[in-house]
Amino acid sequence: MNEPTTPASWHRLAERTYPEIEAILALGRRKVALLPVGSAEAHGPHLPLATDSIISEGMAEAGAAELARRGVEAVVLPTTHYAVTEWAQGFAGTLTIPAEVAEAQLLAVLAGASALGFDRLVLLSAHLEPGHITSLRRVARAFEAAHGQPLVFPDKTRREHAARLTPEFQSGSCHAGQYETSLVLALRPELVRRPIARALPPHQVPLHERIRAGAVGFLECGMDRAYCGDPAAATAEEGHATLATLAQIIADATLASFAP
Repeated sequence: MNEPTTPASWHRLAERTYPEIEAILALGRRKVALLPVGSAEAHGPHLPLATDSIISEGMAEAGAAELARRGVEAVVLPTTHYAVTEWAQGFAGTLTIPAEVAEAQLLAVLAGASALGFDRLVLLSAHLEPGHITSLRRVARAFEAAHGQPLVFPDKTRREHAARLTPEFQSGSCHAGQYETSLVLALRPELVRRPIARALPPHQVPLHERIRAGAVGFLECGMDRAYCGDPAAATAEEGHATLATLAQIIADATLASFAP
């Protein structure tokens, strides 16, 4: 391996040439690849269908930048835009794929990235549908069994991670609400329909409780406009602060995976 003569940095794999990736992989420092997973799903009348993909990719890039600051070479893989997305069925534009298809695709991409020689792979998702999260946990277990090394999956639904995020996120009433709208304002402000967002009233839905009670979709939870929370209260400043926290969560989890 080539001894590094410059500080660590981060890269978007899709924007590099193959000789550039070869040079990155030959560096004598830890190398990590991050795979963002999104969805095509209704996010209220004010956010785009790609909201989860936008946030997942933003998380990956923020996490990669933080890893670089900590001396790790980081590469962000192209985003996967389709997942288990059953809860928003009935809203135009929402697309879902079967869990077995989603898992097979992710495992194939991760196997390919592992074969390139990265020291760790990190799986990231802003899409929080219960079936999707369950699917990603199966992917993590299957990858570890097949490759003998951990797949880093900083699951935001786990208490230790959720406790570092905003009060609205912790409440669970956060689909296309203040939390997600703030993140999109920070990442892709031109895609937020701001007049619509400002006019939306707060809509508190205890999703955790509804899920435990057996609800299996937004409509069953009373989310007839595919949002809950308080999108009118969103700000780009909150979004940037949340991205910084997410970057810390990602970097902490990744570095912890190297601990003996």
